Amino acid sequence: MSTPASGDEPARVTPDWLALREGADAAARATELLDPLRAYLAEASPERLVIQDLGCGTGSQVRWLAGRLRGPQHWILRDRDPELLAHVDEGVPAAAAGGGAVTVETRQGDLTALRAEDFGGTSLVTASALLDLLTFDEIDDLAAACVDAGCPALLTLSVAGRADLSPADPLDAELAEAFNAHQRRTIGGRRLLGPDAPDAATKAFERRGAVVRSRPSPWRLGADSAALAEEWLRGWVAAACEQRPDLSSQADPYLRRRLQACRAGELDVVLHHTDLLVLPPRAVAA
Repeated sequence: MSTPASGDEPARVTPDWLALREGADAAARATELLDPLRAYLAEASPERLVIQDLGCGTGSQVRWLAGRLRGPQHWILRDRDPELLAHVDEGVPAAAAGGGAVTVETRQGDLTALRAEDFGGTSLVTASALLDLLTFDEIDDLAAACVDAGCPALLTLSVAGRADLSPADPLDAELAEAFNAHQRRTIGGRRLLGPDAPDAATKAFERRGAVVRSRPSPWRLGADSAALAEEWLRGWVAAACEQRPDLSSQADPYLRRRLQACRAGELDVVLHHTDLLVLPPRAVAA
């Protein structure tokens, strides 16, 4: 959930932000991808699942997924940020579905340097809200590492480049376009893929013979998630104005109107994401 290490200073992600979004993330993830994943893992029949979670943040993926998979599990949670890793033990389930033990270790480091040998003995690679922070080459390297190691991958909550706000405002589309351009910006020589990441990842895995299943995983924010909607709005508008400073004079009153509507329970937001399940080439018939 946090950006990979690189030659520049990537944006920091705070534990408070991850805690605020965790409920919406859990509600959004595409549960229909779990049955084919369970079937693949059951056929593989490992004595213990070894799951590597990339860009783990504070561990929301293990908190959501461990109880939905059967059998003993050992999770290797990777992130570049030691502050986030320090929060990983909070709320991790002690047991999987069916009662198998769940153990966790953390590893700090550069996620973009991982190769097939780093996934040796791994049953599953996962990531949440990570792909859109990578470049084309970094996604291609990740696909090569997973396929060469024979690992399935569950890659959730990649931004899809679309936000639907209701009621609509004339400035919505222009801000969305500027935000998407910001997501695709170049930082320290790295051109981020932003909303192009799910398609790039699908093609990178499929070129190597893997089977990719894609499902929508939208956040649905209403009156019951006003605090998250407010924080998202502030970040969305700020990023759009950073990309297009000429929007600032219109964006300030826009943001005031939208925040007021949030607090009154009068704004609904659907923020679109994409989840991908990748099964190795031997699972083509699954």
